[in-house]
Amino acid sequence: MNWWLKPVAQPSAHAMEAANTRQQQLTKPPGSLGELETLAVQFAGWQGRSDPRIDKVQIRIFAGDHGVVAEGVSAFPQAVTVQMIQNFASGGAAIAVLARHCGADFSVVNLGTATPAPQMSGVVNVHLAPGSDNFCTAPAMSDEVVRAALACGAEHAPDDGDIFIGGEMGIGNTTAAAALTSALLNLPVDTTVGRGTGIDDQGLLLKCNAVQRALDLHLPVADTALEMLRRLGGLEIAALTGAYIACAQRGIPVLVDGYICTAAALLACRFNPGARAWMLFAHQSTEPGHRHLLQALAAKPLLDVGMRLGEGSGAAVVVPLLQSACHLHNEMATFAEAGVSTGASH
Repeated sequence: MNWWLKPVAQPSAHAMEAANTRQQQLTKPPGSLGELETLAVQFAGWQGRSDPRIDKVQIRIFAGDHGVVAEGVSAFPQAVTVQMIQNFASGGAAIAVLARHCGADFSVVNLGTATPAPQMSGVVNVHLAPGSDNFCTAPAMSDEVVRAALACGAEHAPDDGDIFIGGEMGIGNTTAAAALTSALLNLPVDTTVGRGTGIDDQGLLLKCNAVQRALDLHLPVADTALEMLRRLGGLEIAALTGAYIACAQRGIPVLVDGYICTAAALLACRFNPGARAWMLFAHQSTEPGHRHLLQALAAKPLLDVGMRLGEGSGAAVVVPLLQSACHLHNEMATFAEAGVSTGASH
């Protein structure tokens, strides 16, 4: 039953060595392209080839509502979750625009909203539950539902491709991410709770109180990552966790977005530590808890541009950067090809 314990794929050390050797022969001072050089070598290892390419981008948005919204933790009502799913499907959301421009295979998986979602092209309605329960008074999910959500994420993760981006949509999910971050890293709520959708000071106080009540209720009995996810998470966070693990098992690198996605990434690594080797972190969110998750994962985000939208948007912004790294690696001339002196003494 615990499929997530199966071993992950192994990056190719041989391909990384070959790519690194090529980097030293390109017409540039060693290291002058900075992180772009490292990225090209990483992708060579992930793809098992010395000439890595990022042509096939897969983006899945996982959606689900959160019962904790009843505590006044969000500036928006739960109905916005379904409205945004419709916006994704019609191409008007930020992630839909970015997916379109990077030629991604893009779709939405709705695991359960409080109000029914209509049938739409590009949206898979799974409906495991009408959102999570209010974790201030009960576990967010039953054992059956959290396992189903993990499996759903794995099912909708790609079987092939060059990079996977998981996104999320669910009013109230920064509250769940904060609760999980505090629980997983043993941090006080004032270091993990942020303004999310833009709540005012009173809303921030309500949000901190809600997360603290949830921790007081569940931490005494939540002694595993699965139980923390079940009690404090949400349907879309569980699906992201499952998708990240499945990608690692299938040998597909994942580009992790912001706060909610990074909480799922840490969970994935707690479920299966080998998953970390297949993760790349896109950006630093302005949500205060995000930096603690990145530190726990020893992750260096590629961008810090003040984003906090979610949806996978920060990750999609990074795709052209990754493609540039591969284009430079593959298409620059070597010193020998260009007839340029290396400057080395003989």
